[in-house]
Amino acid sequence: LEVTFPTVCIRGEISNCTRAGSGHVYLTLKDDTAQIRGILWRNTAQRLKFQLEDGLEVIATGGLEVYEARGAYQLIIREMWPQGLGPLELAFRQLCEKLSQEGLFAPERKRPLPRFPRKIALITSPSGAAVRDMLQVITRRWQACEILLLPVPVQGEGAAEQIAAALGKVGSIPEVDVVITGRGGGSLEDLWAFNEEIVARAVANCPIPVISAVGHEIDVSISDLVADRRALTPSEAGELVVPNHQEILNDLHQLQSRMTSRLRASAQSSRRQLDQLSQRRLFLRPWDLVIDRTHWVDELEARLKRETRLLLKRSQETLASYAAALSTLSPLNTLARGYSLTTTPEGKLLRRTAGLKIGQLIETRLSEGRVISRIEQISAPEASEKLP
Repeated sequence: LEVTFPTVCIRGEISNCTRAGSGHVYLTLKDDTAQIRGILWRNTAQRLKFQLEDGLEVIATGGLEVYEARGAYQLIIREMWPQGLGPLELAFRQLCEKLSQEGLFAPERKRPLPRFPRKIALITSPSGAAVRDMLQVITRRWQACEILLLPVPVQGEGAAEQIAAALGKVGSIPEVDVVITGRGGGSLEDLWAFNEEIVARAVANCPIPVISAVGHEIDVSISDLVADRRALTPSEAGELVVPNHQEILNDLHQLQSRMTSRLRASAQSSRRQLDQLSQRRLFLRPWDLVIDRTHWVDELEARLKRETRLLLKRSQETLASYAAALSTLSPLNTLARGYSLTTTPEGKLLRRTAGLKIGQLIETRLSEGRVISRIEQISAPEASEKLP
């Protein structure tokens, strides 16, 4: 078998596809009537641009080999192409589906570009037409920024890894505000570095907003879909990243004109208000207000005096009324009718003889004056003299 069939080409559907820890891929190619085991050694599997998965119809080329341990023959696959799609197109679709499910294409994760960037990093080939186009457009539109070039290959072996490394390093460069990565047009194979998963994840993980400018308008790469902004061409990337200084000057002139017009209108309005205020009586005859306030104070003073006299009169009448009532109840009036009050020298009023002693001093208050006496005799009151 090995001698007779050194190279065969088999079309079939992949099933039982497994990748060993060594990197070798084991699978089965089958159709409706037959099947054959197949092997892709690690080096061959690494060269494939698309992912092998069950159900994928492919064309595989390789040689037959007998596996003596099981006494079975198998196909040692050297090349493989997806049926109906090119390998790069299939790989593109597979990676798009994978990254889309992870949310790397979601609009909500896109970051806005700075309006006036101070430093721009270009990750591209230093010898390509793309870098010249970007430099020309940026410097023509806006000269108030610094441009930093991180040179990388944009196609060929190892290009994707170097692009990803530059994207990972640019975040540590001070004051970089925005990144542009991309290249000029070419075939799908030429642009493939920007369709690699390592570049897509580097764009997504870059801490600085990224503009992807790969190929021409009809070219769409995975880095375009992941980036914060896609430019149809490198020249358009230069237009997106900086404003046009002439447009900014025009905007400033318009703003200046509007501000001048509004300030002039405001000044005119204020002047009219001042003119209107100056015609008021307060400013034409200012002493009239003083005279009016003087009359008002005089009237207030006269009313205050009237109210004060009236209040005083009412208070005097009320006081006289209270004095008359108190006079009626005063014990002095009782004394004036011939009564007297007798107290001990300490001021205790005597109502009965109990507790009095012979020789004790007592004080008697008359309507006019006081009499101090000494007790010579004490007699008990008769029943008719007792008060109820």
